Amino acid sequence: MKLHIKNGRVIDPANNIDAQQDLYVAAGKIVGVGQAPADFNADKTIDATGLVVAPGLVDLSARLREPGYEYKATLESEMQAAIQGGVTSLICPPDTEPVLDEPGLVEMLKHRAKSLNQAHVYPLGALTVGLKGKALTEMAELTEAGCVGFSQADEPILDTTVLLSSLQYAKTFNYTVWLRPQDPHLGRHGIAHSGPAASRLGLSGVPVMSETIALYTIFELVRATGARVHLCRMSSAAGLELVRAAKKEGLPITCDVGAHHIHLSDMDIGFFDSNARVNPPFRSQRDRDAIRAALLDGTIDAICSDHTPVDDDEKLLPFGEASPGATGLELLLSLSLKWAEEVGAGKDAVAKAVAKVTTDAARVAGLPAGGLTPGDVADICIFDPNTRWTVESKALASQGKHTPFLGYELTGQVKITIVAGHIAYERQ
Repeated sequence: MKLHIKNGRVIDPANNIDAQQDLYVAAGKIVGVGQAPADFNADKTIDATGLVVAPGLVDLSARLREPGYEYKATLESEMQAAIQGGVTSLICPPDTEPVLDEPGLVEMLKHRAKSLNQAHVYPLGALTVGLKGKALTEMAELTEAGCVGFSQADEPILDTTVLLSSLQYAKTFNYTVWLRPQDPHLGRHGIAHSGPAASRLGLSGVPVMSETIALYTIFELVRATGARVHLCRMSSAAGLELVRAAKKEGLPITCDVGAHHIHLSDMDIGFFDSNARVNPPFRSQRDRDAIRAALLDGTIDAICSDHTPVDDDEKLLPFGEASPGATGLELLLSLSLKWAEEVGAGKDAVAKAVAKVTTDAARVAGLPAGGLTPGDVADICIFDPNTRWTVESKALASQGKHTPFLGYELTGQVKITIVAGHIAYERQ
């Protein structure tokens, strides 16, 4: 189908474009920006007056819960949530059941996702067999099956020798290892950020040093191996200072932050609101402010949804017993826009927010996405940056209805999502 998207504000951070221009799509590719190709006759014209035309969002962490956890969410429900949120490319961690540690499982997941003809799914392979932290997986075979990197999800590697071996192997074959910095012992079974709020509520704590000690170890191993590491879900000011110094040193590292951590702190637990039980836990207001600043100065490369749908049986429990996790695919755009507006990015606010969830995220993951250059796959998100909407369970397509933002009024609503040139979602 040939599409002509007219009168929209085109924001393409990959090419430093932020201007009212027309966009032209044919055969699933971008074929023109501003100027129509010769003999172009559109099958459908989309009037984007007053709307932003941006690359489709790239989400660096979205648990789709398949295979194995279909009672929490299904591929159908979460892919629908993705396109309703403007997400056209998403990376899923390997902590499914069974774990994504065999090529056949990866191929099955990719086939299932492709058959739905919605967002592009890029799995992370398990770094160790069964995520048990002992034997390395067959990374070459998993890469051939479609994995874009390797991760332990939230499972620790107790033996540093195994982590060293994995980075040496990854460096040899130019793979990226995705690690969440958390000491395997300190705060391993903690529930909330170690601080006055946790003490007052009688909750076991996860200290900031759990993150910083893990970072010291990771950086030493990166220095020794030269392997490329992506740090998942940074949460503390002290941790970000270490990342800032490591980047200045020239270490090949990148990092992301979950969208909810940009706005909330441990005070938002309130009186044991289990919707605010997430992993890593919300930290202090000082840590939250440091995250916002680190996004602005580029220390944090990208924002992800950290989408982790949890069913009622596991969430509607006392805070300490509830499963950590929150739905996020449909909130990613709005929470990113909210950040840019609140940090005073001015007239560049929308463009800065878009960059963190498109071009920058795609660069981190090495994906062929996040841009609107002629020849690129036509993954496009068309949204109204001014429409206000209230986060309600019934409005969410995800099977996971739990988020600490229930009842919040947010700005920015997706109107049309285009995946590989076809209209995957159009708000009625």
